[in-house]
Amino acid sequence: MAVARHIATGPVEGVILPPPLSEAEPILKELAASGTPVVTVAMGEQHPNPLNVRIDDRKAAVDLTEYLLSLGHQRIGFIKGSPDHIATIERERGYRAALADAGIAVDEELIAQGYFTFRSGLEAAEKLLDLPTPPTAIFACNDDMAAAVIGVAHRRSLDVPRDLSVVGFDDTYLATAVWPELTTVRQPVSAMARSALELLLADLRLRRSGEEPAPEERILDYELVIRESAAPPQA
Repeated sequence: MAVARHIATGPVEGVILPPPLSEAEPILKELAASGTPVVTVAMGEQHPNPLNVRIDDRKAAVDLTEYLLSLGHQRIGFIKGSPDHIATIERERGYRAALADAGIAVDEELIAQGYFTFRSGLEAAEKLLDLPTPPTAIFACNDDMAAAVIGVAHRRSLDVPRDLSVVGFDDTYLATAVWPELTTVRQPVSAMARSALELLLADLRLRRSGEEPAPEERILDYELVIRESAAPPQA
């Protein structure tokens, strides 16, 4: 809050807020009260902001879950991210929607709480793999937690993807640092940053000319990146 106050009262013409700051309501309220133009990155629909850049997290999660379903998986575990993050909510919505569309009832035991950290991924993976009937695939809400799942699988002498398929989200450096490399969703980070800057500059130009800027949201394309961490389940 002190930083937001400093920005709001200082010689700053505009602000770009990446996640998780883009979802911090106290910061958004402080900047809005000061009239500081703000572009949020990866903020969903729950907290509307006049200028926002994001991907469709729900649709991306649908695509990733449908990919696992197309391989033949029906018991698909899901590791959530931090409960106060909009991406967590949207990705879980996508996971549930894909299962519903496939006529598969959601088993709440297959959903574990994570916090976007490697350690939380370890704990969630242990919980899921300790089930009497464990999942044949696990969808983790980011690559850090997916990498943790692979680590737990290796420790239990499970082969990935023969015994357990694992997919992540974001396509961070970890996606290709682990073995096997992760199937994941690639967010266009550079394009999102460029779009955010374009929106902010356009907003500032309109304000300087005395015009009222209009709300604008850009939803950019994501990419489903298929690698070696997912395969059909064992018979």
